Amino acid sequence: MLVLSRKRHESVVINVNGTIIEVVAIELKNDRVRIGFEAPREVAIHRKEIFLEMQREKERGETRKEK
Repeated sequence: MLVLSRKRHESVVINVNGTIIEVVAIELKNDRVRIGFEAPREVAIHRKEIFLEMQREKERGETRKEK
């Protein structure tokens, strides 16, 4: 895992096969960080818990089809 420190309004740029995703530290308040994402529309960005639920739903659907 790469760990970086960023101040407010500083960003990190991720390049995935030429697709650029910028992650910006918007606000730091108490123990929370608000972050913003700049990415092409076709790039799906989800909170991890939502992504994992989507994966579980997909697996359940595939399992049902096999039966």
